Amino acid sequence: MKETVLIAGLGLIGGSLALNMKEHDNMRIIGYDANKSTLEYCKMNGITDETYDNFAEAVKQADICILAAPVSVTVGLIKELDTIALNKDILVTDVSSVKGPVMDAAKNLTNERISFIGGHPMAGSHKKGIQAAKQHLFENAIYVLSPSNENMEEHIAKLKALLTPTKCKFLILEPEEHDEMTGVISHFPHLIASSLVQQAKNWQQKHPYIPKLAAGGFRDITRIASSNPSLWKDIFFQNKQKMSRLLTDWIEEMNHLKQLIDEGSEDEMQEYLQLAKNYRDGLDSAKRGALYTTYDIYVDIFDQPGALLRVIELLAEHEISISNIEILEIREGITGVLRLSFQNDNDRQLSHAILRKNKYDTVIQE
Repeated sequence: MKETVLIAGLGLIGGSLALNMKEHDNMRIIGYDANKSTLEYCKMNGITDETYDNFAEAVKQADICILAAPVSVTVGLIKELDTIALNKDILVTDVSSVKGPVMDAAKNLTNERISFIGGHPMAGSHKKGIQAAKQHLFENAIYVLSPSNENMEEHIAKLKALLTPTKCKFLILEPEEHDEMTGVISHFPHLIASSLVQQAKNWQQKHPYIPKLAAGGFRDITRIASSNPSLWKDIFFQNKQKMSRLLTDWIEEMNHLKQLIDEGSEDEMQEYLQLAKNYRDGLDSAKRGALYTTYDIYVDIFDQPGALLRVIELLAEHEISISNIEILEIREGITGVLRLSFQNDNDRQLSHAILRKNKYDTVIQE
């Protein structure tokens, strides 16, 4: 008999999970979303077997429920779960990037039919909505699981088996340590990226050519500022205590750098930059982390008719799909005039090998 999996929230993450769940022959995938056009899209494209616009009605059908909504909405759905008369046991998980409020709500559940395991797939995109869903979104990404109590090994094994088609890598973390670590390497960098963009926007009043020059490195380090503002506002305020503490630490760090600049402390600045470089170089570039990843190659080509077309044709001959092409006008610290983006690392590595074989100077910059 097929088990029924409910995905509540059919956006980028929920939709991508649904596409993966369909790989299970013994699973019936149903979806809930408050947006009727999203439900229609799922029906038309066969992303789910059935759709519902009523959460209580949908969850009564489910053996497993994945809450794939913004953090505040997920907390509300957990509370609603406790008011629904369930006629069978159900395993519930979520995908929220802040675990504290979600796990607090889960601990207050009184219905003994509900078993809850917190979850967070550390993958995403600057795009949003069901139209951006991709089956391969979670490949090689870390998927954090946070059990709500002890002795949940059987439920954890069941959830891992369900998520096997995603090709993710599981990590068990306590909610507190999860929120601190993702605050440092995911949530806080988004704040910094947004502040850098705001600073450039403010300076544009004095220097109108800033948008023309804001390419290359600036675009790379501020890429995450293009993510969904509503989603990230929710994340910041759900994790606000840690955000406030990190901002305080950052202000102290910036004051220290300002002091080095003001005092002309060249040796100390050299050491500061070297330590940062050493730590950055030691990060495992082969692993996907909390920030969404792009798979880029930089290619050096001559500015002549047909040069770009030849690169595209070479990759097309091997049925490799290019997700984005950019001609770089500002290339400080970057080798190559052309940036090609791919949907996964396999396509990137294969393209790198093909172009190298055809005498192109290419670089994969981690």
